Formats: sequence, C-alpha cells, structure tokens
Amino acid sequence: MPESQSPLPPEPADASSAAPTPDVAGGGAGLKVGMKPRHLVMMSLGSAIGAGLFVGSGAGVQAAGPAVLISYVVAGLIVVFVMRALGELVAADPNPGAFSHYAGQAMGPAAAFAVGALWWVQLCLVVAAEATAAAQIAASYVPSIPQWVIALAIMVIFTAINLTTSGSFGEFEFWFSLIKVAFVALFLVLGAAYLFGWTPADPPTAVFSDGFMPMGLPGVAAGLLVVAFAFGGIEIVAVAAAETANPRRSVTQAIKTIVWRILFLYIGSVAIIVLVLDWKDERLSESPFVAVLDTAGLPFFASLLAAVIVIALLSSMNANIYGASRMAFSMSERKMLPAGLSHTTKRGVPMVAVLATSAFGFVAVGLNYFWAAEVLGVLLNIVGSTLIVTWVATLVSQIIIRRRAEAAGKELPLKMWFFPWLSYATLAGIAVIIILGLTVESVRIQIIGTLVFTAALYGIGYLVTRKRRA
Repeated sequence: MPESQSPLPPEPADASSAAPTPDVAGGGAGLKVGMKPRHLVMMSLGSAIGAGLFVGSGAGVQAAGPAVLISYVVAGLIVVFVMRALGELVAADPNPGAFSHYAGQAMGPAAAFAVGALWWVQLCLVVAAEATAAAQIAASYVPSIPQWVIALAIMVIFTAINLTTSGSFGEFEFWFSLIKVAFVALFLVLGAAYLFGWTPADPPTAVFSDGFMPMGLPGVAAGLLVVAFAFGGIEIVAVAAAETANPRRSVTQAIKTIVWRILFLYIGSVAIIVLVLDWKDERLSESPFVAVLDTAGLPFFASLLAAVIVIALLSSMNANIYGASRMAFSMSERKMLPAGLSHTTKRGVPMVAVLATSAFGFVAVGLNYFWAAEVLGVLLNIVGSTLIVTWVATLVSQIIIRRRAEAAGKELPLKMWFFPWLSYATLAGIAVIIILGLTVESVRIQIIGTLVFTAALYGIGYLVTRKRRA
C-alpha cells in the first residue's frame, strides 16, 4: 500500500500494558527496545537545553533587546502546541521516522522525503554547532589546546557513545540531562537572589535603559529564528519513542510533562538575563549565563556553571546524533536513502547512519581550524528557519491524519487540544513569524533559502519515490 494511503495501525488490546518485544515496532525491525520511560522524558527535556539556550539566548537578546521575551513566549507557545499535535501522532503510531513518516501518510512519499531529509540535515548542523560551542567554551579555559583539537576529540568520543546500545545511550542521557536541568534551576534561584540583593554584588539599578523594545518589531522578528533554534531538540521524543518499552504510554507521559517545564526553564532563564545584563553587553555573545553569575558576584558558581554548560552542550549533541541517525535509518528502510544506512549491528545500532550523521561534525572541526570565531554564528543562523518547516509539516500531517482517524471511528490515546481550531491557530502563528521574518533582510535570506532548499528536496523526493507510486 502506498505510504500516502497508509492508515493508522491498529492498537493492541491493551496498549499500555503490552509486553515489549526485542525488536522495535513501527517500522524499525533492526532496532532494539532498550530505553525506559524515564530515559525518554529526561532526554526530551534535556535535549532542548544546549547551545540554543546557553549560547543562542545571548544572540537573541542582542537582536531584540529585552523584547526577546516576546519572541520566547510566542515561539514557546507554538512549540507547546506543535508538540501536543506531534504527541497525538506518536502515541497512535510510534515510528523512528516520526514526522517524516507522518508526512508520508498525510501528503505522500515525496513530502516524507523532504521533511525527513531537511530534519536530518538540520540536526547534522546542530551537532556541528553543539561541538563548536562546547569546544569554544572549553578552549577559553585551556587556551593551550587549539579549539579545533577539542572539537575533534568531542566528535570522536560522542560518535563512539552512539555506537553503543540504545539502553546505554539512554542511561547516559538521563544522568547528564538531569545535571543540566538541575543547574538551570540553580541559575534561576541565584539570578533571582541577585535581583533581590541577596548576593555579594549590588543589584542592578537601571533595567531596560534603552526601553523594552529598542530594536522595535523587526528586532523581535529577527530574534524569532534564533529562539526557534533554542527550542529545537524537544521533538527527538518522537523519534526515540520507537525504541522505548510501552512507547504509547511513554510518549503520552513525556508530552504531558515536558513542554511546560521547558517553557518555564527557558523563559525564566532569559528573563533573568535581560534583567541583569544590558542588551548591548558584549558578553552576551559568549556565555550569558556565566556573565550573569559573574555580575552577581558569584565567581565560583560562574566557573562551575561553565563546566555544566559544556556538559549540557555535549549531552544535547549526543541526543541529536541519536535522533538524526534514527531518521536516516528510517528513511533508508523506506527506500528513500541508500540501503546501507538501515544496516544495524547485533546490538541494534544503525552504525552507518550514526557515522553519516557525525560526518558533518568532523567537517566542522576543519571549519574551526580556519574560522574558529565565526563558525558558531553561521550554524545558528542556518538552523532556525528549518525548524519552521518541521513544525508546519507536523501540524498539517496531524490535521489530515486526525480527520482520517475520526472518519474511521478510531479512538486516539492522546489528542490535540481544541481540534481543529488550535491546530489552525498554531499554523497561523507560524505564518505570522514567517511574514515578520521576511521584513528583516538577514532573516528573509534564511527563510527564502530554506523554502528553496525544501522545494528542491521535495523534487528529489518525487524522483526517488516515483517507483513506489507506479
């Protein structure tokens, strides 16, 4: 049956209590069930806490001033609604291809190829950005070691970690995600203590000295794509669900618990940053979290947090290698990418897909050798607009598949709120972001470039999958 006509698979009689099998259901015959529900929840919570928050948040403040909080609220609510829509799809049909798989069900195999390939390329860029950001921070503390050497060591180590079993990977991510979530919470407490005058340094006297919106509405629009990248990573829960025991119950639990926590951690952190640091502060481009703690007269915590930030970046990079490799594996299984990418080891690891995903990170090592100072900013700018395409594809797929499920009388384990109105409203919100982005030259180039690239991938997907339609 063509993918575009594939119905949602039937649920077992008791989906919540069905015993896990050695292999993964939902299209991943070579993968192994290895992760536990707690791994899924903590990985999805921690994977979004990386370069986007610890480094990209400073870039957002510089673009929009204190009004970047508007960017975070808008983007954050959109992410919450997109994740709820995605959760509806995953709970009903867990698959390592996630939104690519659902786009194929809803809009045909060419759309599945375009969405999957775009997300894979996006995560390859994110892996490079995370490795670059971690090497950049580490090099500032050990200047005797070149930044590119640190980046190379990072790529070698974390590629090796991703060649272990999914269970070992899940346990690693659980503890490292727990560390960085705990320290973000600690940052909120220490930042609030400084604002109330409970730290050695005097609290700030002039807040928003240039006004709340110094760059106007265009500044808010310019900050939105940086902010969009900051929230990137949370969608990995959809990919990882297929390698989790009781995936339908696990993903339902994860979706219900993580999105609001992410929103609180992000907006709370950025609020502390804009209340403590002037939006023109040069330290924003380096490490705004460390700068806040230094300003608060807490050098010990600043040094400690610098180490945690490196851990956070590496953990997020590790999760992104995992997610991208599973997407490549799924697309290979659906005959959209070379067959070798779906080869798995005896332990259920898609080794070739992992190596292919890590390849661009190693390319970034070379870029760090020649242009260490510029690489991170370029990577952050490229990635933001690609997430918007993933959001749109997810919402459109959810609307189409939900209508089919309702027509067939199928009861779904998890449902989107206020369907279909909230799905349409979220799409409208994304359209507003795109329109505002088109008014800013640098953002306009990103958006147009992403749309052209997506159209090209759709065309390639049409050619690659045409035999399946014959």
